[in-house]
Amino acid sequence: MSDTKVYLLDCGTMALDQSYMFLDAGLTGRRRFPVYGVLVDHPEGKFLFDTGFDAGHIRRLAAFTEPQQSAAQTIPGQLHLLGIRAREITHVINSHYHVDHCGGNKYCTHATTVCHRCELDVLKAPGPKEEIAYSDISFAPRLREVAQGATSEVAPDIYTPRFETLSGDQEIAKGVFLFETVGHTPGHYSLMVRLAQRRPMLFTADACYSQKNLDMMCIQAGNYNPTQALQSLQRLQALAQEHDAELFFSHDPESWPSYQRGPAYYS
Repeated sequence: MSDTKVYLLDCGTMALDQSYMFLDAGLTGRRRFPVYGVLVDHPEGKFLFDTGFDAGHIRRLAAFTEPQQSAAQTIPGQLHLLGIRAREITHVINSHYHVDHCGGNKYCTHATTVCHRCELDVLKAPGPKEEIAYSDISFAPRLREVAQGATSEVAPDIYTPRFETLSGDQEIAKGVFLFETVGHTPGHYSLMVRLAQRRPMLFTADACYSQKNLDMMCIQAGNYNPTQALQSLQRLQALAQEHDAELFFSHDPESWPSYQRGPAYYS
């Protein structure tokens, strides 16, 4: 813990209408929001929590989100700012497999990919309403073929990650915790990191988009299970109190300017 550093990696921005981001709250108008990843540089490895989006993929399938991303805001570009190569990442942890959280996975070819067991199940066989949200499988292009029994082997020249699946709350390294916060998706995880010189950092991922969502106790639209999503919003609030943790929200344009971004870090 004493040697752990946490870097926030700026992966660009997207935009949605507030009617989506604040369900049934009567708000309208476009809201541009940040997308970022979290690098936990830890004595036990380099853990990358979420990897942003692939701008080309988003423009092809979900151009309505108006993605903005420079070359410097890709995962290789952000890691370059830290003097780190993508091949040095030991673990990629995905809160869930929506397209704005796994677009940079494909660059981390030497990492073990960690996710909730239920999330991998959905990625292998998304339903009709989930096809766009789970459409970026660039990091595991043969995954669905294998899952559907179309082939028993993966071609040796195609990168397919090593998956490690979890369920329930887990401490994956000393002071690095994954908390189940399901509802937005069936297997959603939030991340908490204990550090030596500050309060724990609790990254909500899409269990809570923003401080405003928490203050209003208002979930976003598009959840797998709205009831569970609201319970997870409440759970995050309770976890922050229990651990005296500072909440870091996934898509909060008001909070984002106050967050330190790489190459600056928290320790």
